[in-house]
Amino acid sequence: MTHASDPFRPSRRTALIGGLSAFALLGAAPAAFAAPKLNVVATTGMIADAARRIGGDLVEVRSLMGSGVDPHSYRQTRSDIVALTRADLVLWHGLYLEAQMERFFEDLGRKRAVIAVAEALPKEGLLSHPDYEGRYDPHVWMDPNTWNAVVDEVTRALSEAHPAGAETFAANAKTYRAELDQLAAYAAETVAQVPEGQRVLVTAHDAFSYFGRAFGFEVIGIQGISTNSEAGLNRISSLVDELVEREIGAVFVETSVSDRNMRALVEGAAARGHEVVIGGSLYSDAMGEPGSYEGTYIGMIDHNVTTIARALGASVDAGGMTGKLVQGS
Repeated sequence: MTHASDPFRPSRRTALIGGLSAFALLGAAPAAFAAPKLNVVATTGMIADAARRIGGDLVEVRSLMGSGVDPHSYRQTRSDIVALTRADLVLWHGLYLEAQMERFFEDLGRKRAVIAVAEALPKEGLLSHPDYEGRYDPHVWMDPNTWNAVVDEVTRALSEAHPAGAETFAANAKTYRAELDQLAAYAAETVAQVPEGQRVLVTAHDAFSYFGRAFGFEVIGIQGISTNSEAGLNRISSLVDELVEREIGAVFVETSVSDRNMRALVEGAAARGHEVVIGGSLYSDAMGEPGSYEGTYIGMIDHNVTTIARALGASVDAGGMTGKLVQGS
C-alpha cells in the first residue's frame, strides 16, 4: 500500500526540514529571548561614567550632557525628552546642579524611576556658599571620597531597577570604589608636594570647594557656584589686587566656562607689573571627550590634580596617576 497520493502525509524530506527548522529555533531561543539591557539615561558625564562602570554589560547608558557642556544652564532638548520618557531609569545629580531641569524631573518622577543621586549624601557633609542661600554646593565630584558615596547611590538605583543584576552591580561597584580610593590617595600625595604658600586655586567659578576642603587648598572663583552668576568689573578688579598683593602666579581656565574673565585677570595683573600665567585648563562641570582618558571620571580628576600640582610648583610627572602606575611606584 502506498501513501504517495495522501496529501496530508509529509514526505521524509519535508519532515526532516521541519525538524531541523524547529531545532534551529530552539537553538536560537536563548539569544532571541535574552533579557534586554537596562536603559539608563544620566544627565552628566560623571554620573553616566559611574553607571557604565557599575552596570557593565547589563546596562545601556546615555549621557545628556557631553564634553564642555555647562549643566547649570542646560535645558532639555526634544531628543532628550524622548530619551528620558523611554528610559527604564533616569539618574540626575540634584542639589540644584541641573537648575533648569528640576521641574521636568519632578514631573517625570511621577511616571518613571527618576533618582537624584547626590541628594542621598548626608547634609552635614555638604558645603554651603554665601551666594547660594538655602542650597548646597553641588560640585561633590571634586572630592573622590565624597563621590564614592554617590557611587553607592548609583549602585542602589541600578539594583532596584534591575534586581536580577544586583550581584553583578555590587561586584562592579566594589572594583570601582577601590579605583576611586586609589585616585584619592594619588591626589593627596600629589598636591601635598605643592608648597603651602602656593596652595591657592583661582578658577572661573566656585566649582572646586570640595577639592579645596579635601586637599587643603584655598579656592577663589571669579563667579559664584553657578555659572549663571555674573562677575562684575569690581569683582575682577578686587581679584587683580589680590593676585598682585599675594603674588599669586597662576590661574586656571575651565573647559565648560568661557575664559574671558580669566584673561581679564591676567591682563589686569600685567598692567600692574605682575605676571600671572594660565596654569592649565581644568575639567569642572563636564568631563573630556568621549573615548578619551579625560572622558572618564578618574581621568578627569587625575588630569585636574596633575595640572594644578605642576602649575603651582610641584614636581609631578606629566603622565599623572596612569604614568605613576606604569612605573610601578
